[in-house]
Amino acid sequence: MAELRHRGNKDTEPTLQQQQSEDKGSDSEVKFDKDGMSDTESKVDSGGPEVPVAPDDTPVVLNKALSGLSSRWKNWWVRGILTLAMISFFFIIIYLGPMVLMMIVLGVQIKCFQEIITIGYSVYHSYHLPWFRTLSWYFLLCVNYFFYGETVTDYFFTLVQREEPLRILSKYHRFISFALYLTGFCMFVLSLVKKHYRLQFYMFGWTHVTLLIVVTQSHLIIHNLFEGMIWFIVPISCVICNDIMAYMFGFFFGRTPLIKLSPKKTWEGFIGGLFSTIVFGILLSYVMASYRYFVCPVEFNNDSNSFQVDCEPSDLFQLQDYTLPSVLESLTGWTTVRLYPFQIHSIALSSFASIVGPFGGFFASGFKRAFKIKDFANTIPGHGGIMDRFDCQYLMATFVNVYIASFIRGPNPTKVIQQLLALRADQQLLIFNSLKNHLTEKGLLPVLEEVNA
Repeated sequence: MAELRHRGNKDTEPTLQQQQSEDKGSDSEVKFDKDGMSDTESKVDSGGPEVPVAPDDTPVVLNKALSGLSSRWKNWWVRGILTLAMISFFFIIIYLGPMVLMMIVLGVQIKCFQEIITIGYSVYHSYHLPWFRTLSWYFLLCVNYFFYGETVTDYFFTLVQREEPLRILSKYHRFISFALYLTGFCMFVLSLVKKHYRLQFYMFGWTHVTLLIVVTQSHLIIHNLFEGMIWFIVPISCVICNDIMAYMFGFFFGRTPLIKLSPKKTWEGFIGGLFSTIVFGILLSYVMASYRYFVCPVEFNNDSNSFQVDCEPSDLFQLQDYTLPSVLESLTGWTTVRLYPFQIHSIALSSFASIVGPFGGFFASGFKRAFKIKDFANTIPGHGGIMDRFDCQYLMATFVNVYIASFIRGPNPTKVIQQLLALRADQQLLIFNSLKNHLTEKGLLPVLEEVNA
């Protein structure tokens, strides 16, 4: 990409020898840019394209109110005020229910995609690549059609079977999805321009990696939501808590750098965020596990054509007595504690959010350094773009989905019945007779008949 960039700007770009001669004599003084990158590091990365830096987007009211503070404390207050506003908004959308949450997830996904694609466009727009933006948004539409179509078929089965157009779309959903993607693929091939082939394939890969990171993860978030809102709220809250507490501990006590990709991150903030998040996860889980609204799977009620959250809570959300290890017993004087089993799982979720989750942020920091930008966008003052706030959330969503599939969820009888009802009558009879013979051989069928009698 660097070679193409120099080739396209032959008259304006300095040669490598000129850059080296200009760099001489400046090694004695090491300066840092706004993202914490030293001059030496900047020179190493100087082959990459640059994106113009976004101007200060702090609201005028906050600028006036905080004008007497240093930039460090001003940033602290701006981040704090906006964080409280976002948390308040988060509580509101939780109150509004699962449908609104799904719409918010879709909106966040589209905004994150737009921010990443805009960076690519800002870097390479001088080549005037045909159809780049159009194809990027077209592929986003195709992938969302595929994923949301699968979700509708799984969770709105009765509604789909009731409406003839939806039944046809559901039956041929994957073929339609493939045909749509194939159309975009052919459009991309037809858009190839001589002398820019390599760059266009770079951007084709850019779009698809963005789809993989953003769309796939947001789809997993929605699947987690349908398992019960607690599987959506607790992981997201743990990431938010870790981000806040790591920032607070780092701001007041941080002395030891953690990783070069993020010079402002410190070990003090990392460790403080870890312990704070684990405690927060246990307490939040205890509060939420007592409400059916949070623990019951989200299901679609065909009679009222709306979502419902009502069930008999599983053993995961029933209080149980746990015997403490001898070490903890000697420290606390307690022999047993009464907890929800989900609280044990919350330790795994909060630990991942604190130990592995930040690597999503480090990955984003490396990406931003590669393109010499501080934030993905300037949507949220003091925080950057939406992607800057959700870089860790997407990694967390994948972990939660894998965790549920591995340790929590068994076969779903409701989905099995839905699939059986979609079969032809002769196929249903065949399965019925096979199941009857299987239960008879195991000696379970007479028992069941006696119970029914």
